[in-house]
Amino acid sequence: MATEIKAPNFPESVAEGTIATWHKKVGDSVERDELIVEIETDKVVLEVVAPDAGTVTEIKVEEGDTCDSEQVLGMLGAASEGGGEKPAEGSKSAEGSNKEDSKKEETGEKQDSAAAKSDGAKPAASGKQHDVKAPSFPESVQEGTVATWHKQVGEAVKRDEILADIETDKVVLEVVAPADGALSEIKVQEGEQVESEAVLALFAEGAGGDAGGGDAAASSDTASESKDAGGGSDEKVGDKILAPAARKLVAEHDLDASKIEGTGKGGRVLKEDVQKAVKDGSAKKEAKSTGGDVKAAAAPAPAVEGDRPEQRVPMSRLRQTIAKRLVQAQQTAAMLTTYNEVDMSAVMNLRSQYKETFQKAHDTKLGFMGFFVKACTEALKRFPDVNASIDGSDIVYHGYQDIGVAVSTPRGLVVPVLRDTDSMKLADVEKSIVDFGKRGRDGKLGIEDMQGGTFTITNGGIFGSLLSTPIINPPQTAILGMHKIQERPMAVDGKVEIRPMMYLAISYDHRMIDGKDAVQFLVTIKELLEDPARFLLDV
Repeated sequence: MATEIKAPNFPESVAEGTIATWHKKVGDSVERDELIVEIETDKVVLEVVAPDAGTVTEIKVEEGDTCDSEQVLGMLGAASEGGGEKPAEGSKSAEGSNKEDSKKEETGEKQDSAAAKSDGAKPAASGKQHDVKAPSFPESVQEGTVATWHKQVGEAVKRDEILADIETDKVVLEVVAPADGALSEIKVQEGEQVESEAVLALFAEGAGGDAGGGDAAASSDTASESKDAGGGSDEKVGDKILAPAARKLVAEHDLDASKIEGTGKGGRVLKEDVQKAVKDGSAKKEAKSTGGDVKAAAAPAPAVEGDRPEQRVPMSRLRQTIAKRLVQAQQTAAMLTTYNEVDMSAVMNLRSQYKETFQKAHDTKLGFMGFFVKACTEALKRFPDVNASIDGSDIVYHGYQDIGVAVSTPRGLVVPVLRDTDSMKLADVEKSIVDFGKRGRDGKLGIEDMQGGTFTITNGGIFGSLLSTPIINPPQTAILGMHKIQERPMAVDGKVEIRPMMYLAISYDHRMIDGKDAVQFLVTIKELLEDPARFLLDV
């Protein structure tokens, strides 16, 4: 029975999309939830996966054509339809291979060919060359930067395996392999800029394992290890083999590569291994470093050596976008900041009392941010002007509360959004924030995670900030700044007591919000946090 392959349900603000890449062709076999096609909108790239296992029998919307929300893009038949699993190699070369096999069968050679293939020899593909292209960027994205090559020339890859990451000013895009094979040439190196659909590399079907073809007698593992040790762009430092992305991070953080434990094949040091070493500080160099070779191999921007060293590196696209938006906010908004302080005793006592029970009940820790999100949600309902946004000469009042939470990542500050916080429980808030932090560090946050938002909370206190002036996130009209909790002597009922106090700051757009409303909004948050018993803990 045929199954429809449909486009996803687009968000309200997205009218249509463009078919960017069909990862499967007619006759290709697919597993359930396997990626079939990518659709690009003006905001994000959407993935369409197989609704069931089977074979692609028809493609209704070709690459480059536009499609509407939930439009039928193609048809998926049973596994036996469209030629079974053989065509999964997916190209005209596969047809040629089938015909060749037929001829070999007639002359009694097919069995030998099959045996050679099962022994790990180079696949009997035609060696068809593909251009590996950058994705078609959304309209608002002019160009991108090749951030990381995950595969090197000659390294065997499977179809749809990630070859490279391209960093734009909004999101990181992945470039995947068009078929089983290997890269034969990399045309754009890490750090170089590319335009939409630019050719990044050349890809040969059926290649891999041994860059020059040669005898296929050695096993694929041995060939791959040999490649890691002496070929491509991997670099051996001491007894460690560093992947290119790992080398780059080692150089940036000036680490001792010999102290990093590699988890890749043959002990190869991967990007993730270096990130872990950076986080736990286990690979810092001694006074006398042997990491000069790593620096040279990574080839960072030219450095000025001597007693007063300098190094010039290009600003990342995300950092450029952050800078542009912050300057824009200060230039376009009539920004004003008001401050208050909150006694955190009640919240801290509540956390201490229910911390273990809460974690057992909800499998997540009870933090401070959940209390602030719920307090802000309640305050936003009481002061709709603070929850509004400015669109040109119009004011947009939102009948919901979508609160952005600023998250620090290795690439810069991003603001993923918690949707409909009024209906979220405290545990849901805490789980979502933990998830945002993890995906932010891994570079897995999508544009859809960061769009919208009616209000923002930023917490400089986790870095030790005692007081700051946060900058509004346009087109929002206000942002709350949290800070470090510090014990201070306070007058309580005529007596001096030591209390855990936090300064709060709210920056607001005076074009939209009057000072009276901003002050009362902040006082409401203060009162809610100093009496948190009204929040439902669900324990």
